[in-house]
Amino acid sequence: MARRDRDESGAARNARPRDPLGRPLPRGSDGVDRIPDDLDLPPGESLDYAQELLDRGLAFNAHEVLEAAWKNGPDGERTLWQSLAQLAVGITHVQRGNAKGACALLERAAAGLGASGRPVPHGIDAAGLVAYCAELIADLRAGADVGPDRLTPRLTAADRRAS
Repeated sequence: MARRDRDESGAARNARPRDPLGRPLPRGSDGVDRIPDDLDLPPGESLDYAQELLDRGLAFNAHEVLEAAWKNGPDGERTLWQSLAQLAVGITHVQRGNAKGACALLERAAAGLGASGRPVPHGIDAAGLVAYCAELIADLRAGADVGPDRLTPRLTAADRRAS
């Protein structure tokens, strides 16, 4: 039986390098920089970092940043951060050419973001992201060509990013 990679705590962790879409590469290959497992940033920094990664076409890495915020954040915000992570995974599926998987994740993201309540903390544009998910799902189901320019949603309202 093949031996699995493990992290310091003994949990399974694939140590192989990854391509820009998060797919494992052969050992010894040059991959994109990994997001540290112990990443723990304040919410605004997590959002800024995830946005930067989305803007660079690295949705899988953005998902890892948002997942860290979900796991490290307060219980009352878990659904919100989980939904943001699902949005990034949905975009990753679009990038990989998996429209069906993308739609499933985008639907979950929209449902979670829509249930996040009001006001949404940290300047997150939940309403805009729900609309983004709906438009992207409709285009994917219609077989429309979705280019990279459509895969960089704004996570926060413009006024938060300007401050």
